[in-house]
Amino acid sequence: MTERIVIRGGYLIDPSNGIEGPKDLYLAEGRVVALGTAPDGFSADRTIAAEGRIVCPSFIDLCARLREPGQEHKAAIASESEAAAASGITTLCCPPDTDPVIDTPAVVNLIREKAQQIGKLRVLPIGALTRGLEGKDLSEMSALKRAGCLALSNAHAPMANTLVLRRALEYAASHDLLVVIRPEDPWLADRGCVHEGPTATRLGLPGIPDAAETVAIAQVLALVEHTEARVHFAQLSCARAARMIARAREKGAPVTADVAAHQLHLTEMDVDGFNAMCHVRPPLRSLADRDALREALKTGVITAICSDHQPHEPDAKLDVFPSTEPGMASLEMLLPLTLRLVDENILSLNQAIALLTQGPAAVMGLRTGTLSVGSPADICIFDREHTWTIDGSTWRSSGRNTPYWGETVKGRVTCTLLDGRVVFEARPDQP
Repeated sequence: MTERIVIRGGYLIDPSNGIEGPKDLYLAEGRVVALGTAPDGFSADRTIAAEGRIVCPSFIDLCARLREPGQEHKAAIASESEAAAASGITTLCCPPDTDPVIDTPAVVNLIREKAQQIGKLRVLPIGALTRGLEGKDLSEMSALKRAGCLALSNAHAPMANTLVLRRALEYAASHDLLVVIRPEDPWLADRGCVHEGPTATRLGLPGIPDAAETVAIAQVLALVEHTEARVHFAQLSCARAARMIARAREKGAPVTADVAAHQLHLTEMDVDGFNAMCHVRPPLRSLADRDALREALKTGVITAICSDHQPHEPDAKLDVFPSTEPGMASLEMLLPLTLRLVDENILSLNQAIALLTQGPAAVMGLRTGTLSVGSPADICIFDREHTWTIDGSTWRSSGRNTPYWGETVKGRVTCTLLDGRVVFEARPDQP
C-alpha cells in the first residue's frame, strides 16, 4: 500500500486543467484524490513541505536512450533511472536502437521488467518499425502493440525506399499505432557531422543541409495524406521544418512534433574549436533556426520538449570531430534548459511546464502529465531559483558528455513521486 501524502504549501501548476496558484495536493493509493481541500476522512501518513517550491505533474521525456540492453559500457537502466528521477522525469520513451533491437515482445518485456524492478521510472519502449531497423521488412507491429508499445520508429536508421515507408505507415495506421519519425534524408545527409553553413566551411567539416530534414518531412507528409497514419516528428532542428509542420497542422494532418532542449539554446557556433560535446544529430543549426524553433513552441506548432538523452563513455568523444559519436547526455538538463526559456521571456512558466507534461502526454495518449483527480500521482516538486553547478557531485547519469559541464544553472528538483511513491528526495545538504 502506498502512503497517504499531503504536499503542503506549494505553488501548484497544472496546465492541463488551467490551475496555477498556491494549493495543497492530496494523494492516496497512488492517485491524486484532491486539490486545495482534503477529502472527507483523509488522514495523511506523510506531509511533504513545499513552501517556496513549484508543484506540478512530473515530466514525460519523449526521447532518451538508456543504452540497455547492449551498450551497458555507456549507461544502464539503473543509472539513468536515478538521473531521471532526480530530474523530475517519471515517464520516458526509449528509441528502438538498442542491441538487440526492440523488434520483438521479448526485448520490450526485458526493458519494462528491468525498469519495474528498479522502480524509479516508467519506461515506454518504442518498437522498431522494421525488423532489425534494416528498413526492409516490416516488424510484427501487432505483437509489439500487445507487448505494450504505443509507438513505432526506425530511429536514425533509413528506410530502404518510400514504398516500404508507405507500407509501414499503412500497417501502423491499421493498428492505431503512432509512428515516430526522426526526419533525415540519408543521401542528403551523407557523411555530414555539422550544419552546412559558415562554421562548417571555416572548420572544413562535412555539412548536413537543412534540406536533409525538410525533404524527409515532405515525403512523410505526402504519405500521411495518403495513409492517414498518426505521425510524430521527433527532434526538429530547422526553421523550414517548423513551417512545414505548421502548414500541415493547419490543414488538419494528424501530425505532432517535438524539439530537443539543447536545440533551443546552442547553435552551429558552439561547434567552434571542434567541440565534440556539441556533435549531435540532428546538428546544431543557425541562430535563425534556433529562434524559429522557439517561436514554434510559443505558437503551439511544437508541443513538446524532450532531452534526446544520449549518454556516451569518455572515449566516444576523444577522436577527431567527424569520428566522434554524436549525442549528449541531457536528462539532467531538461528542466534547467526549459526554465532558461522562461528567464529569457520566451515562454511563461505555465507554457514551459506544459511542454514537459501535457504536451508529451497528448502525443503518446497517456493519462499522466496532469493533476486531475483520479490520475496517477506522478508529481515533481522543484525550486525554480535554486542554482547548482554541473559537476561530479551533482550529476547522476553515467554519461558525462555535456557541453554544460562546470556551468552553473538554475532550477533544481527537490522531490519526485511515481504512482504516489517518493522515488527521489533531495537531502538538505545536497548542492
